[in-house]
Amino acid sequence: MVKITEVLSNYDGVVRAKYLAAAGVSDFQLKSALASGTVSRVARGVYAVADADVGLIAIRSLPAEPACATAAQFQGLWVLEPPAQPHIAVTHSRTYPGFVCHRSAAPPTLLDTVVQCLRCLPELDGLVIAESAVALKGLPLSVLRQRLAGRNDVRERRMVARIVPQSQSIIECMARYWLRRAGFQVESQVNIPGMGHIDLMVDGRLGIETDGAGFHMDRTSFEEDRRRWNVTTRRGIPILVVSYSLLLNRPEEFIAMVREALKRISVAA
Repeated sequence: MVKITEVLSNYDGVVRAKYLAAAGVSDFQLKSALASGTVSRVARGVYAVADADVGLIAIRSLPAEPACATAAQFQGLWVLEPPAQPHIAVTHSRTYPGFVCHRSAAPPTLLDTVVQCLRCLPELDGLVIAESAVALKGLPLSVLRQRLAGRNDVRERRMVARIVPQSQSIIECMARYWLRRAGFQVESQVNIPGMGHIDLMVDGRLGIETDGAGFHMDRTSFEEDRRRWNVTTRRGIPILVVSYSLLLNRPEEFIAMVREALKRISVAA
């Protein structure tokens, strides 16, 4: 017998009655779960666990489903910043105040979510979500390209062409985007013998390492960082370490820093 808690887990803790029934949950099971406090009725035909996300409850109570950047958040994809208004998928043309509505015949799949993001969001926002779907969730690039084969999808295909499947982080994706936009030649995950992989290599001369926290708290990571830096120094490869905040809020400062570093490398040579 299917467990109601397992079904709820598959829906991030908030589910409509029709999906419970479709999954094989009986009326008796639902009534028992309500009586025990395992779930509660949060809206007409909508049930949730106690610690369910309030935003998801609001969306499924409309009724609607998360879409675009909001769905990307629930699916564990890289998102630059939470959208100012939740994006939702609806099966009709009605709009809801406080929500950005996407017309969708069914709850968006991972592929649907990525396509919505590429079409709806600014370039970098869409790119990081799409790249994470490929790098983290295994979304095939061929499937994404096939979905975006229409004559009106030129912009989206250009963004897909920038995806690097071996990307390791949202910061790496952001740095690569700004560097290529500035006209630099950029290689990703370049292997340095004795050191490992550098996140990015600019013009074959300058390494870029991305660091979300700016420092490491544990001793092992601290020592490993210094070992890596020492190897690159001995090999004559200068490294810049950049943060999420710099790339998100001051990309022009990042590009100026890269230009200055490359200029000094040329002078030294």
